[in-house]
Amino acid sequence: MTNREEEEAQYESFLSKVRRTVYVDELTPLASKSVVESAFSQFGTVKEVIFLPNYLGPKELPACVLVEMESEQKAKAVIETVSQFPFMVAGMPRPVRASAARPNMFSDRPKKPGRVIQFRWMDPSDPEFDKAQRVKRIVKKHSAEAAFMIRKQLEEAEELAKQQAETVTTHHKKFDLIDKLTVEGVAQKLAGRYNMKCGPSHR
Repeated sequence: MTNREEEEAQYESFLSKVRRTVYVDELTPLASKSVVESAFSQFGTVKEVIFLPNYLGPKELPACVLVEMESEQKAKAVIETVSQFPFMVAGMPRPVRASAARPNMFSDRPKKPGRVIQFRWMDPSDPEFDKAQRVKRIVKKHSAEAAFMIRKQLEEAEELAKQQAETVTTHHKKFDLIDKLTVEGVAQKLAGRYNMKCGPSHR
């Protein structure tokens, strides 16, 4: 096998991986790898979870992730389901979005056979230089806005997680009280004391 044939085989294997991978956006920064795996394992076996760098905001708060499923069919099932029904991850305040992954999303993607990339620095005397500078300023502004929105989202997610924890604690106390009233016979003892009718104990 020639070098070109090896490159083509390697790239085709990579494209197969891309086809069975789902790009997930609007992900809460609180979501960990285990949380994402648990959320998407209901669709099938999750082979790999790759968090994408946050190029437009704080690097430590990724909001996008690549989820590689066991097959292309499973990946399509994820996209179809998430597109039709709200899908929440880690108690975030809004559902995630899912779409098919693209080759340029993978930092470790192999070189496409026969592709040649050329680039050059733009000279200040270039007629397009001012336009490029304006685009650069717009990107910086968008980056600052995106960082603000991500921090806001994180605050909302943390507040929601706190509310959920408080709700779980309240429900636990309620069910614990019910358990004591029924299983431990507290209700029957109180009924006997006040000469009231009560159902039999469940002990």
